[in-house]
Amino acid sequence: MSRPFSAFRANARDHRASILVAALSAAFGVALLSATGVLGAYISHDMGSHASVLIALGIVAVIFFVIAVYVGAIVTTNTFATIIAGRTRTIALLRLIGSSARAQRRSVAGEGLAVGLLGALIGGAIAATLALIAVRLFVALHVLPDLLYPVITPVLFAPVVVVVLTTWLASWVGSRRVLTVTPVEALGAAEERPAAGGRASRGRVVVAVSLIVVGAALLLFGLFLGLGLFATSGLADYGPFGVLVALPGGVLSFTGIILAAPLFMPAVLRGVGLLFGRGTATRLAAANAVRNPERSSRTTIGLVIGVTLITMFVVASQSYLQLIQEAQRNEPQLYAGVTSVLTVTMIVFSALIGFSASIAAVGVINSLSLSVLQRRRELGLLRALGFSAQQVRRMILAESAQLTVAAVVTGLVLGTAYGWIGAQALLGSIPGGGLLVPAMPWPYIALVVLGSALLAVVASIAPTRRATSLTPVAALAVE
Repeated sequence: MSRPFSAFRANARDHRASILVAALSAAFGVALLSATGVLGAYISHDMGSHASVLIALGIVAVIFFVIAVYVGAIVTTNTFATIIAGRTRTIALLRLIGSSARAQRRSVAGEGLAVGLLGALIGGAIAATLALIAVRLFVALHVLPDLLYPVITPVLFAPVVVVVLTTWLASWVGSRRVLTVTPVEALGAAEERPAAGGRASRGRVVVAVSLIVVGAALLLFGLFLGLGLFATSGLADYGPFGVLVALPGGVLSFTGIILAAPLFMPAVLRGVGLLFGRGTATRLAAANAVRNPERSSRTTIGLVIGVTLITMFVVASQSYLQLIQEAQRNEPQLYAGVTSVLTVTMIVFSALIGFSASIAAVGVINSLSLSVLQRRRELGLLRALGFSAQQVRRMILAESAQLTVAAVVTGLVLGTAYGWIGAQALLGSIPGGGLLVPAMPWPYIALVVLGSALLAVVASIAPTRRATSLTPVAALAVE
């Protein structure tokens, strides 16, 4: 293990964002399990042994943790893929002096294991400590009754272990680009190459479409099951578990969308780019999206993930609240004492949304920053051809604006659909519930749009300034 950890120490600066993502994912899981235990004890005390509510709470905890780990894995995979793209020349030099591609990939995977261990342990420890402090504070402020709450339990090790394993696996998947680097690339100006077409693209299309179709089918089946549409069949008793069917459907369909991103996202970006005028910088920004589909989609998908995740949690929480309130109006005798439970539950939802926003923000900032910094040679060539530093900054700002518009629209549509289906599949069949239109909290949506735009612009300022501060000759010499 010493060699992987020495590789990690040598490249620690590249992994700061990945460590933060692993820490946030582990903290999310630990905080979620602690919050679930506290809410379970609170509900049992306030409402008695209400089995359906406790089951729903446990299901929600599992779903949120799976989503957090899944999103963290995607962000980590994306980060490692971007890091490897920037190490092409270094890897080629090592290949030239005798190192094998598999040895280089094992080294990168070892870095991923070190990232997962460090981040998960830090995040888990901090979250457990803060959860204990928060419960004691809420009891002292009489927000919670003075009970014995299961805050620190052995089960809290589960999210730490899961995050370590998924981070290691994500680094292995993200490092597959290592296998395509050849020794001869060390002799030239090796840079990230556009994704190969032909057979690889056809294979990607087949896999992506298959995942989307299967995922959409599971989402619909979970929705119908949760709404109790199979009441006349042998599935009548499984309505509360519809969300467990919808969950893998959401994961599969979203994975398919991510795989298909290099095939459709550049065209979307170019179309959006036409809305920003016909100046030289904006036209070049629109053309860059098509010139390297893999890079442009990898940068965009980070923001799509963030907007989708936040929108999904916001819409799910509001739909959840709307469903419970509707059921309470229709069946008041069954839901006595629910109001206080809803208040505490919405506080937990708000905390989860905050965690989700943090994970997404780290992924977006890291992807944009690395993308700009790894294009210093390209930007230097533009400067050598006569572009001023102001024109280069305007081009990158136009790219960020295109990315933001395309990603926000995509993320809002996906997040609304996933959040509404999740809430309906979970609570659609409860007494007094039923089919409701998606709850759209427009102030939150507006905040997501503005926050995404601000994040995309701010994330590109510092790396752009650093890239354009170099003279054209120095930028062209960057390895």
